[in-house]
Amino acid sequence: MRLIQTAAAVQRRSQFFVWAQSYLHPLIPHELLVCAAYQRRRRELEFESFQNVALAPPLLDAFETASAALSRVAVDRWIAAVGRAVVIELDRLPPAVSETQAEALRRADVKELLVHGVARPQRPAELESVFIFAALGRRWDPGHRQALELVLPHLHATYVRVQATEREMGLAPAIKPAATEREISPITERERQILGWVREGKSNAEIALQLDISALTVKNHVQKILRKLGAANRAQAVACAMTRSLL
Repeated sequence: MRLIQTAAAVQRRSQFFVWAQSYLHPLIPHELLVCAAYQRRRRELEFESFQNVALAPPLLDAFETASAALSRVAVDRWIAAVGRAVVIELDRLPPAVSETQAEALRRADVKELLVHGVARPQRPAELESVFIFAALGRRWDPGHRQALELVLPHLHATYVRVQATEREMGLAPAIKPAATEREISPITERERQILGWVREGKSNAEIALQLDISALTVKNHVQKILRKLGAANRAQAVACAMTRSLL
């Protein structure tokens, strides 16, 4: 009841994270929650991750986009389950999961994924949202699946409202560029924002305050930036980005 009562006040990503940790977590204990909402301009699901522990970037990359290895598996299995909450065992990883990502999953001790979503009426393959839960070192039981069935309408409505609010405020993540454009600019708009603050000498905590996100999220973004630009440290990443006119 508290989860339902407090949902209406959630308008921003930071509030969504606190709400999920305060009221959703006791029902569905998790360390990683991957959320996706359908972007009509891009005509695909846009994914983002919320985690309460530090996770290796390769693990998060497996859920980064609609075509990423584990997000694709999660969506396909959910559609095959005819719109019911589904548990996906990761003992046998699909070929699309790279060895680096598989190793990151093993190190984090992710055994199963719990997945549910919302599709358009009479069109089960056209998802409006999808939610993927991962608990480290634990497996899901029928009670967790039942809890997710019950809270899904509120989870969907809350996340979609957060997306709409932040788009209106100009804070929603930029739509990812097309493949040809990514060859020129490998970093996303959010990563470019963070790199700009890094150039100003801001710490992760200071950047988090500016962007109203967690310091851990900033750290994950910085790690992705270093990897994408082939940089060894923050200063080198800034120099590389300026040389390539990414800032």
